[in-house]
Amino acid sequence: MLYSVLDTGNFFVIPGSPIDVWAAESYSKTHSKSQLRKENGFDTDDMLVLIVGSSFFYNELAWDYALAMHDLEPLLLKYAGSDEAGFTSKFIFLCGNSSKDYSDALQDVATRLRLNEQSVKHYGINSDVNGIILMADIVLYGSSQDEQGFPPLLTRAMSFGIPVIAPDKPVIRKYVVDGVHGVVFPKNDPEALKNAFSLLISEGKLSRFAHSVASSGRLRAKNMFAEECIIGYAKLLEYVFDFPSDVLLPSRPSQLNNSIWEWSLFRMELDQISSNTENLYLEGSSGPNSGIVYDLEEAMLNDPTSSNETQDHSENPGEDIPTILDWDILDEMESSEEVDRLEREEIEERMEKNIGEWDDIYRIARKSEKLRFEVNERDEGELERTGQPICIYEIYSGAGGWPFLHHGSLYRGLSLSTRSRRLSSDDVDAVGRLPILNDTYYRDILCEIGGMFSIANGIDDIHKGLWIGFQSWRAAGRKVSLSKKAEEVLEKTIQENSKGDVIYFWACLDMDGGIVGNNDLLTFWSTCDIMNAGRCRTAFEDAFRRLYGLPSNVEALPPMPEGGGHWSALHSWAMPTPSFLEFIMFSRMFVDSLHSLHINTSKPSDCLLGFSAPEKKHCYCRLLELLVNVWAYHSARKMVYIDPHSGLLKEQHPVEQRKGFMWAKYFDITLLKSMDEDLAEAADDYDHPYKPWLWPLTGEVFWQGVYEREREERYRLKMDKKRKTKEKLLDRLKHGYRQKTLGGG
Repeated sequence: MLYSVLDTGNFFVIPGSPIDVWAAESYSKTHSKSQLRKENGFDTDDMLVLIVGSSFFYNELAWDYALAMHDLEPLLLKYAGSDEAGFTSKFIFLCGNSSKDYSDALQDVATRLRLNEQSVKHYGINSDVNGIILMADIVLYGSSQDEQGFPPLLTRAMSFGIPVIAPDKPVIRKYVVDGVHGVVFPKNDPEALKNAFSLLISEGKLSRFAHSVASSGRLRAKNMFAEECIIGYAKLLEYVFDFPSDVLLPSRPSQLNNSIWEWSLFRMELDQISSNTENLYLEGSSGPNSGIVYDLEEAMLNDPTSSNETQDHSENPGEDIPTILDWDILDEMESSEEVDRLEREEIEERMEKNIGEWDDIYRIARKSEKLRFEVNERDEGELERTGQPICIYEIYSGAGGWPFLHHGSLYRGLSLSTRSRRLSSDDVDAVGRLPILNDTYYRDILCEIGGMFSIANGIDDIHKGLWIGFQSWRAAGRKVSLSKKAEEVLEKTIQENSKGDVIYFWACLDMDGGIVGNNDLLTFWSTCDIMNAGRCRTAFEDAFRRLYGLPSNVEALPPMPEGGGHWSALHSWAMPTPSFLEFIMFSRMFVDSLHSLHINTSKPSDCLLGFSAPEKKHCYCRLLELLVNVWAYHSARKMVYIDPHSGLLKEQHPVEQRKGFMWAKYFDITLLKSMDEDLAEAADDYDHPYKPWLWPLTGEVFWQGVYEREREERYRLKMDKKRKTKEKLLDRLKHGYRQKTLGGG
């Protein structure tokens, strides 16, 4: 908790845990107060008061206890300094370790205050803390520090059913109600502490009020941190996980009310934990032998190889341990080597060197400059992919997707954010290839297909394979990514059948709707409606109608079969590179048509394809995720489903069965190219249908006029170069050739 205050950027602290309560209950089942008092030399009638302090000082007698002794002086003088109280009171201090120094220090204080003999006793944190708390009648929290979390020792005391007294610190007031769950007194007020103490004692025993406070405190401790702990873990999940846009998000953690621990759900696990921490205070989190260091030590002790090595060197145990003399000799050797190295470098700098002919130097420099960029770009990942028939680009948008990405020559990361690229990797920076993705609005509404646009933009610079594939990081999160066996099957199938337009996909669209007892599968368009707030068909039909300029009386929703079969999802598929470029050509125009409809609505900032805020933020993502199915079905591509686990191949929706249903004329490559050139010509002439126009920003803008203009520009530069060369030759013939003097103006 202290670290979270000092460094709010690196620590996320979740307060509270049921382990203290469960450990106390488990300890109470196997130990009794009377037996513990007998073992520790206390009588049954003794009034035992346990003083505990801050959790941050275990191995030293902190200022906490010095201040506590000052505040406790009137209390000690009244109950342990005389026999007027009518009963025997003993004060136990729980701090430090069980060494004689602590006991002597406390006894010196007791002697100075003239307290009764053996009225003050000390126990260390490394002793049986649970037993010490259980045999006490009252637990007093005497720390003067403002801690960030509720003291764990007070939680244990309340769980044992022992009344507690604590100063009115903010963290105490947050959980304990004065007079209900415990007694709270003004800090640094000895008189108030004495009055609070007197409320719990009546005629040498605990008063009725003390028993009531102890009972209420025990019930309070059982679920005291449940709400904060549950809400803390829920917030942590919100920070860590990047939920997909097509999932139904849970309610906000702040809406949780009256949260309690479900003890029955993790009873067995807590039994196992508490058995390991029964006699240690907060074992596993704050104990002296807890943490990863203890685990490593235990592993090393149990390692047979380490024991063998120890036995081999047991004859001369000091042989491998360097002494101070060894370190001094090593320092002298390093110093002399450094001096020798500097002398050699200085001598080499003063000696004349044959640098060679100027022609050779110039040729080497030009060659290194020419090869410099190629060497930088052909890194290890690219060399591994050389000669492979396919490369699958895994699309991710943040560091949260790193654990779900694959490693190896078959895969290459595609980051939608420059800052979120993996370190020491050859992941593609989608923003660097497509600047529109630098705008978070467009990056959010396009999602994975924005990364595909970036790959298609100048694809020859980055992808030279015959086949190309994509896979969202969510595929691995849903356990539908390709296994090793499926990868081998895919590569082998591609190599054997390199010809033909085929799309292989391995992540399927969920068509059962998740309705228990419903045997009727959903159709493609009904599933799309569910994913897009019930407006998938309307949006697709309007965008398709606008894209092709269809009149209102013509059907504009491409028909999809209502029978069985799988459809692609999560952008997890592979196809030939030329087919991919054709798909991107259609997708760019469709996305532009869909975006123009959204811009022309009465509320452009409001997305009609989603209900929740994440769905509206990623407005087009769920619709574009299914776009490849419509394109592949109606462009007569062979669709093959490959099982991501077993690698079995099965053709879906055979082309022969699609005849009479396909709208092939709308997906003809000749038509798409002519439409693409028309849009490029309009963009080249700055004839934008709306602003900002999305289509020119999603890829290359090219038409015949651009080619002719570039050819004319190259011809003009060529003629200018010839003219300048001719003028230079005429000038030399007229005035002669004179070389400028070195250093001349």
